[in-house]
Amino acid sequence: MLGYMLRRLAGGLIVLLVVSFLVFGALDVAPGDAADVLVGDSASAQEKAALRHDLGLDASLLARYGRFLAGLALHGDLGRSVMSGRPVTELIMERFPYTVALTLTAMGIAVALGSLAAVIASARPGSWLDVVIMGGALLGFSVPNFWLALLLIFIFAMKLGWLPVTGAGGMSHLLLPAVSLALPGAAVLARMLRSSIMEVRSADYVRTGHAKGMSGRYVFLHYVLRNGIVPVITVVGLQFGRLLGGAFIIETIFGWPGIGRLAVQAVFDRDEPVVVGVTLLIAASYLLANLAVDVLQAVLDPRVRGEVI
Repeated sequence: MLGYMLRRLAGGLIVLLVVSFLVFGALDVAPGDAADVLVGDSASAQEKAALRHDLGLDASLLARYGRFLAGLALHGDLGRSVMSGRPVTELIMERFPYTVALTLTAMGIAVALGSLAAVIASARPGSWLDVVIMGGALLGFSVPNFWLALLLIFIFAMKLGWLPVTGAGGMSHLLLPAVSLALPGAAVLARMLRSSIMEVRSADYVRTGHAKGMSGRYVFLHYVLRNGIVPVITVVGLQFGRLLGGAFIIETIFGWPGIGRLAVQAVFDRDEPVVVGVTLLIAASYLLANLAVDVLQAVLDPRVRGEVI
């Protein structure tokens, strides 16, 4: 298991290098840079050129990327924000707890709603309740979360006045963005878990459990649900990555001060170190979440455990 984890971590480092270079390349070919944002259109070409030289923006792509890698490898430094002059690591650490709180809350809501919907729908397959729940799950999966966010703002903030729209206060500020982020994920989990439960229910060991006189609840909890949830764990890991990516849009809509909002503003400002730093953090979080899911799946499923060890 340890060797498997070390191999995955080594592969993850390669992925992060590729991601960082691609981000540098994308920002390099994009029109404009931070100097244009800082001085505006009124500055002369000579003033912009002098500012680019002071900021190191006139260096080649490979030179800037090499300087970034050297700082990261030697000092663990992601550089300084071009706009504020503050260390990128400091900016990210200020915002990251907000994104973690939003993502974990959304994940909790998605898992709870998706699991409950799947269990209720699979209890009576083909019934009107099953059709309604799975139809709602399909609708929830099809609706973009930014449209859902605007709908929830209109209903619960503007019409009913129950919840605030923007800011980061207590749970009332967190609820709308978390639900907006969670509902599409809950729909995916509900459909996947229902299908997995229905497949496990037809297995021989489940029929054997019933034939031995075990109660339906015992068979469901110890055989059906336990084995049905194993394939869904991978989907949960993928949903975690989707939630982190979706947080960029949701944080911007709700004014939530997380790293998603920081990254969006950095893109508009052409703040290269901040964009690269946030992207690497999201990519690393996604890779670690998938590694954790694979390890958990190996613990729960002996067949997967034999492939990992």
